[in-house]
Amino acid sequence: MPLMIENPNAKIKQPVSGANPRILYEHQIEAMKALDNMNRKPEFKTMLVLPTGGGKTLTAVYWLLKNAVDKDTKVLWIAHRHLLLTQAAEAFWNNAYTDNMMINNTEFLTRVISGEHDKPVHIMQGDNILISSKDSLVHNLDYLKNWLKGEDIFFIIDEAHHAVARSYQKIIDCVEQNAASVKMIGLTATPFRTATEEAGALKQIFTDDIVYKVDLTTLINKGILAVPVTSEVRTDFNAGNELGVKDIKAIESFDSIPEKIAIKIAQSKDRNSLIVNHYLKNREKFGQTIVFAVNQDHAIALNALFNDKGKKYGIKSDFIISGVRDSVTGVTTSDKDNTIKIEMYKNGEIQVLINVNILTEGTDLPQTHTVFLTRPTVSSVLMTQMVGRALRGPAAGGTKEAYIVSFIDDWNNKIAWTSPEVLTEEEFYADEHHSDKRDSVVRMVSVSKIEEFALMMDSTVDTSKLDSIPVIDRIPLGMYSFSFIDPDTSMEHNHQILVYNSTKQLYEALFREIPGILKEYGISDEEIPEEKLEEMTKLCKDSFFSEDMIPACNDRDIRYLLLLFAQRSDRFTQPAFIAIDELDRQKLDVSVVAKKIVDENIGIRDQIDYLNNLYNTEPCIKIYYSNPAFFISQVQNEIYKLTGVIKTAEQKPAEQEKRSIDTLPLYEIIRRYPKYGIALREKVFSKHLDADGSYICACCGEKFPTRLYLRIDHIKPMSKGGLTVEDNLQVLCRKCNGEKSDT
Repeated sequence: MPLMIENPNAKIKQPVSGANPRILYEHQIEAMKALDNMNRKPEFKTMLVLPTGGGKTLTAVYWLLKNAVDKDTKVLWIAHRHLLLTQAAEAFWNNAYTDNMMINNTEFLTRVISGEHDKPVHIMQGDNILISSKDSLVHNLDYLKNWLKGEDIFFIIDEAHHAVARSYQKIIDCVEQNAASVKMIGLTATPFRTATEEAGALKQIFTDDIVYKVDLTTLINKGILAVPVTSEVRTDFNAGNELGVKDIKAIESFDSIPEKIAIKIAQSKDRNSLIVNHYLKNREKFGQTIVFAVNQDHAIALNALFNDKGKKYGIKSDFIISGVRDSVTGVTTSDKDNTIKIEMYKNGEIQVLINVNILTEGTDLPQTHTVFLTRPTVSSVLMTQMVGRALRGPAAGGTKEAYIVSFIDDWNNKIAWTSPEVLTEEEFYADEHHSDKRDSVVRMVSVSKIEEFALMMDSTVDTSKLDSIPVIDRIPLGMYSFSFIDPDTSMEHNHQILVYNSTKQLYEALFREIPGILKEYGISDEEIPEEKLEEMTKLCKDSFFSEDMIPACNDRDIRYLLLLFAQRSDRFTQPAFIAIDELDRQKLDVSVVAKKIVDENIGIRDQIDYLNNLYNTEPCIKIYYSNPAFFISQVQNEIYKLTGVIKTAEQKPAEQEKRSIDTLPLYEIIRRYPKYGIALREKVFSKHLDADGSYICACCGEKFPTRLYLRIDHIKPMSKGGLTVEDNLQVLCRKCNGEKSDT
C-alpha cells in the first residue's frame, strides 16, 4: 500500500455547530439581500461592487455557503492571483456554521487549483467548490468540462474588471456550454477603472448589471473605513545617479530595487534619522504605525534607531522578517517570533512595527493608524496592500483617519513610482468635482511624462529636436489608459500612452489594424512568443509612425498595446482615451509665460517671485511640472529662444529652387512634413477599405485583413511626371507592387 500524504489544497469541511461569531456590516447584509432577489431568476450575470476593504470575498462566501453549498450546488471561483485563491478558500473553510447558514449540515470538499496549489488533473467530480486561477483552467478546459457535466453552477469571477480578457471569455464560454444553468457574480472594487468604454465592455458580459454597490465615501461616513490622508516627505537622498538602463528595466519589470541602491538606502543615516524623527515629532497623531522597509538590513537599522530615539518618549519598536540569522547571537528569526511580535503590537506593547513585505495582506491589525512607505514601488497591487493596512475605520475597530506617509527619494525622474494619492483617487473621488477630476488627469499624465522630463534634463542627450517644436505640441492631448497582465510577472500592469497632436490619428489607425496583425501572426491565445512580439512591435512602429516624429513613439507603448489586444476579446479592446482639458493645456504652455516676462521686461528677481507664485497657485502647473526648479528651467529655456540666446533655427543656406511638395516621394513627405504626409497616407488607405474592414489591392482585387503587407504606389509613375497626391496614389499588395516595379 503506497504511503498516503495530506493535500492542503483539497479539504473536506463539516460546518461548525452553532452561529458564526463574526458579525457582518450593514452593507454586507444589504448586499446579500440584493443577491437573494437576483437569485429568483433561473440564471443571471451580475456584479457585486464593494470598495477596497469593504469585504467582497467574505460577503460572497457567506451568501454562497447558504444559497449554493448547503443546497449541494457547485461553486466555481476564479481569479488571476494566487493570494486571492488562498483567501477565498480560507473564507469558505473558516465561516461554515450550521445556524442560519448551513441548516442541512452539508459536508463539502473545496479544491484550490493553480501553479502553487493543486493541479487541474486532480479535479474530481465530487468537488463541491472549485477555486482556480484563470491560467490553470484556460489551458485545461477538458478537466473543467468533466467537472461541469450538465450541473447547475454558481460562477464567481474575482476582480471582475479582468473579465474582458480573452482567457476569461474562453472560461465563461466553456461554463455556459457545459453547465445546465449558470448564475454568475463578478466581484470588484472598481468596475469601470478607466472610462465609460470599460463600462460598456463589462455590461456586455454582466448583462444583469450591478446587483449591489456601495462606494468608499459611504463606508468612510459609516466609520467602517478610515479616511486616507496622504502626505509626502522629501528625503534629499539621491538614488538615481547610479541607475543604469538594466536597473530601470528590473524595477519596471519586477519591482526590484537594485541591491547596490537598496544597501545605500538601508545604510543612509540621514534618511533613517529623517524617518524616525518624522514619526517622533508627530507620534501622538500617527499612533500605532506599520513601516514598510526596503530590505531586511533596513528594517533592522530602522528598528535600532526607533528604539534608541524613542526611549525617552516611551516608544517601543520591533521588526518582523522571515528567516534571518543574527550573525552575533546565531539566533534565527522564525514565524513563531513574528507571531509573538504581532500579538504585542495588537496589545499596544509595540507602537512601531517594521517589516519587509510581510504585512501586506491577510493580517488583521485594525489599531493601525499610520503606514510609513519607506520603500517605493511600481506595483499598484503592492501599494494597495500596504495602504490597506491602515484603512480599518472606527466601526471596524480602527481609526477615523488613516495616515499614509510616503518618503520620496530623488530618482532623477527616471522611475514612475506608484503614488498612494493617485491610487486612492480612483475610488475615493468617484463623485469628485470637475476641478478635482482635471487635476487627477493632469497628475496621471505628469507621471507618464517622467521619461520625457528625464530626457530633457539629461545634459548628455541632444534635445534640440524636441526644443524645436512649439511647447503646446509637446503637451499631450491626453492619454490612452489601460491595464493588462504582464506575462513576465503575472501581475496586473497599468499603463498610459501619451497622445499628442501628431499621434492621435495614427494610434486610431493602429487600433483598427492590430486584430488583423494578430491573426496574420497566428496569435489566437493571450500569449505572444517573445520573438514574435519583438517583430510585431517593430513592424507596427515602421508601418504607422515616422522615425523623426516629435515627440517620438515609444516601442514599449506598442508592445503593451499588442499584449492588451492579445489578452482581450476583439470587441472589448479599445483602450480608453482620457483627455486633458484644453484650458489646462494652454496654462501648461511655458512659452506663453516666457513671452509675458519678455514683453513686460520683468527683472530677474521679480521673475523668480512671479514664477514661484505661479507654480504654487496654479494646481495643474504644480502637478504637471514635477518641481519648481524644472518649471523655472523650462520657462527660462523659452525666454532664451525669444531673446536670441538659443537659436531656434539654423543659419539660412544659399537660396534654393522652390518646387511643389507633391513632387516628393510619400516617404520623404512624411519625413519632412509628418503631419501632412501621415494624413495623406491615411486617406489613401481608407479609400481602399471595404465594408468589412478589409483592404483591397487596386490591381488584383485580393482582400487583406491588415495593411502591413500592402504598399502605397503611384498610378502615374513619378518618373513620368506623376505627383504624390491623393488621386494619383493607390494601394497594391506586395506581389502586384513587385510586378509593377519589374515592368
